[in-house]
This record gives sequence, C-alpha cells and structure tokens, in this order.
Amino acid sequence: MQKLNSLAVYCGHSFGTDPQFERDAARVGELLARNKIRMIFGGGNVGLMGTTATAAINNGGVVLGVTTHNVVAKQEPAHEEIDVEVVDGVNERKQRMYEMSDGFIILPGGIGTLNEFTDILTMQQIGESVKPIFFMNTAKFWESFSQMFLVMQDSGFIENVHDYNVHVADTPDELFKQILNYDK
Repeated sequence: MQKLNSLAVYCGHSFGTDPQFERDAARVGELLARNKIRMIFGGGNVGLMGTTATAAINNGGVVLGVTTHNVVAKQEPAHEEIDVEVVDGVNERKQRMYEMSDGFIILPGGIGTLNEFTDILTMQQIGESVKPIFFMNTAKFWESFSQMFLVMQDSGFIENVHDYNVHVADTPDELFKQILNYDK
C-alpha cells in the first residue's frame, strides 16, 4: 500500500449555497491533519479554501499555500497562519502544486476548480500522471460531471472511464477510507 503523504486540495474560494459544503471542507481539513497528510492549496483564507486550511491547522496539520502575483495584487487575503509561495501565473501555480503532491482532493468549486482537476485528468489521459484524484461529492455536487464523463465515453471521446485514477466519495469519512487504503 502506498501512503499518500501530501495532497493538493482544489476547491472554491467561496462557500457555495449549501452549508454542507463548508462542513465537509472543515472535516476534510481535520482528517488531513489527523492522518498526518500535508495539505497543499491555493493559499487563500476565503471560502472553502480557507475553511479546509484552517481546520487542518487547528488540528495540528501541515499546510502549504501556492498563489500567484495576480491574486496578491487583487489583495485577496492569504491565510495568515501559513507560508504561501507566490509564483508568476496560474500554470506555474498548478505545476508547483502538482510537484508537491502525491494526489488530489477535489471539493466543490467553480471554474478554477474545474480547470485544476481537468488538467490532472488530461495528464492521466496522455500518460503524464498516475497520481490519484479523490472527489468529495458533497450534496451530489459532482454528479453532473460523472454523467458527462460517461457521455464522453459513449460518444467515443474517451475510451474507458475506469482507466482514470479517480475515486469518488459522498462523505469525508468515506473519502478518507479511500485515501488511507489507496494502493496503486
């Protein structure tokens, strides 16, 4: 069994409309810390990003942030309790997060979250990555994407959805069972 020591967390910089999003984000941060898994994230202190990082920190976790000069220029608040690496642009940010992580947790989020995990899926598809992706399907948030994945397969644009190293869970505890039992 391969221990995952460091996971990048991709999620929204807002809270979304369902209070369960924030509760699950906090639980994910807590479970990262309790299982001694380092959290890599976008560095912000807002929305689900800030909630997850704060929960990890409050439970003794190690958290590292990576942000961009543009985000800093917009004066979006960085998390005050961690060191945040500032890079030139979003592609460099994604590359740094990829390099520092053994895998990825995807919580609910918007366009940025979608962009981040589809980059990893593309890397898997062309053989550049085998790192696992763990979707936190809070309130069935990722159901439409799962269905779209099947439509892509049925339409001949991807061969087999099971070729991807993707795992989906409906609760944080279920998610961490998958993470802790991960074996590739």
